[in-house]
Amino acid sequence: MLPTTFFPIAIGVFFVLIILWNSIKILNEYERGVIFRLGRLIGAKGPGIIFLIPIVDRLRRVDLRILTYDIPPQDIITKDNVSVKVNAVLYFNVVNPNDAINKVANFFEATSQIAQTTLRSVLGQVEMDDLLANREKINIELQKIIDNQTEPWGVKVSVVEVKNVDLPPEMTRAMAKQAEAERERRSKVIHAEGEYQASQKLADAANVIATAPNAMQLRFLQTLVEVSAEKNSTLIFPVPIDLLASFQKWLDKKAKE
Repeated sequence: MLPTTFFPIAIGVFFVLIILWNSIKILNEYERGVIFRLGRLIGAKGPGIIFLIPIVDRLRRVDLRILTYDIPPQDIITKDNVSVKVNAVLYFNVVNPNDAINKVANFFEATSQIAQTTLRSVLGQVEMDDLLANREKINIELQKIIDNQTEPWGVKVSVVEVKNVDLPPEMTRAMAKQAEAERERRSKVIHAEGEYQASQKLADAANVIATAPNAMQLRFLQTLVEVSAEKNSTLIFPVPIDLLASFQKWLDKKAKE
């Protein structure tokens, strides 16, 4: 039979093991443990093995890795009174575990709510064209504002990116018409610039030919070579305009007689 002292010893060993199990904590490399002793903040410890005083100490684990929060679509009215739906993504992490636990009840929820309200506030002050064209500038402004608001909580906002901008159907059609009109305008401008440049070149060529009368004859001969290369039976006889003018004067003289 077992000695009468065995059971008290076994119970004592069992309680000692439970106390040791609750006193020893192992924290991963990306974790910190914020310790409260009798309700007072002691500080953050870790990573590795840390020892707690049973019943006296209380541990709160904090993850230091970058967290991702997908901001749900927000109904926004831009500065030029266009109703759009915008969603974004937020990247942030805890840099001060003591403040993240001691200064805010739930730093993740608080950061997410600040991100939503800031997104609506900032995008409501910009026009729709800026929202579509200057998205990088808006992202930087959002990151700066949200980071300033979460800094007292020990939270660092590293990146804010606007993901999708959903426009109403009628606005999409209007933008398509505007883009088409812009392309037509550019096409006409380019065509007009080409005509203007061509006219300048023709004027320069005319000035050259005016200073060298034989240049026109050479141009006639070059045209004959180009036409004959097409293997057709067309015959071209260059006739000076002055000859036709003299012939017209002769006809007018005969008509008067």
